[in-house]
Amino acid sequence: MNKKEIAEIRKQLKADRCALTRICGCYADVEKRKLAAFSSPFLSLEDEEIDKYLELFRKVLSGTLEKNMLNMEFPYGAEEEGGAQAFLMRLRESFLEDEDLVDEYFDKVIESCMGSDNLLILLVCGAYDVPGRAKDNIDMEDASDEVFSFMLGCVCPVKQSKPGLSYDAGRKFFYEQIREWVAQPPMLGFLFPAFNDRATDLHSVLYYSKNPEDLHLDFADAVLGCAVPPSPKMQHETFQGILQESMEESCDFETARGLHTALHALTEEKKKEPEAPVVHKEELRAMLAESGAAPQQLEAFETSFDESAGKGAAFLATNLMDTRRFEVRTPDIRIQVSADRADLIETQIIDGRPCLVIPINDALTVNGLPVKPPAAE
Repeated sequence: MNKKEIAEIRKQLKADRCALTRICGCYADVEKRKLAAFSSPFLSLEDEEIDKYLELFRKVLSGTLEKNMLNMEFPYGAEEEGGAQAFLMRLRESFLEDEDLVDEYFDKVIESCMGSDNLLILLVCGAYDVPGRAKDNIDMEDASDEVFSFMLGCVCPVKQSKPGLSYDAGRKFFYEQIREWVAQPPMLGFLFPAFNDRATDLHSVLYYSKNPEDLHLDFADAVLGCAVPPSPKMQHETFQGILQESMEESCDFETARGLHTALHALTEEKKKEPEAPVVHKEELRAMLAESGAAPQQLEAFETSFDESAGKGAAFLATNLMDTRRFEVRTPDIRIQVSADRADLIETQIIDGRPCLVIPINDALTVNGLPVKPPAAE
């Protein structure tokens, strides 16, 4: 799913156009005991409750694509009897009215997610009458192409509210307030099936994790049956390792700056497009070549890439380097400039010593104090 498709489904999670039909929930403690469970037509809830639940489910469709919102395909065998996708299909086709299936789902989640917090496990189903779209991208509400029947699941930590004093207006006095158990924003969730090309894709799922560095691998494996792609940090570290190995610790300043500039230009060019910009080995090799890498370094890069990332692997461009700023460090200094002004920092040999050189414009401050630039000789 791309940004536009995610936004289209998220719009259906509002009270005035709610596409949800049924909700099921389970409250479990850290000992994996089910303390409560419920099932109800979604629109039969109180208006305030509907708003709060919709707020939680919108979180599952909010975030950064390919960082904490991941498009995943089901592996071979998952769609066969006993597979994770086949189980999700049975849940979806039951419209969450099969208590045994729903209870089995709760068991899977509890077994794979329990940690140091109580959990509220929520699962809803819904149906979105997908409007046709004219050539000028205007929706035609009376020309529906299909009905997108889906499930949204999320898992929310439940924590006690903070202690404090609460005012009693009747007695005109402050008392210690009762600490309540409050559901927090979801730590993970999913949309099944995916809404790819504005249509039902039973072979894919959209996965959400609040923390992109903690992708809850046990849940993804046990409940979704999918292999989670490397986290942003893992992608960054893998790419840095490939560069260090292929450059043999001899990547010069110009090559590093050129690569950063190329990645920044790519992300700027693609930032308005619905898909997150990804780069493959061939594109990265071309960037390195244009940045001045030697032929033997380029060959070593290809070999190291295949060994470390795998043939056909791709990285999210924004995971490889900080494309918002350009940073240079030594053991004693740290210099940062905007990503589009990396050209301001140069290297020169001055009096036989390698130096970083930064031109000074008319505005110069030291610890916030405006100072006069040195006069040119």
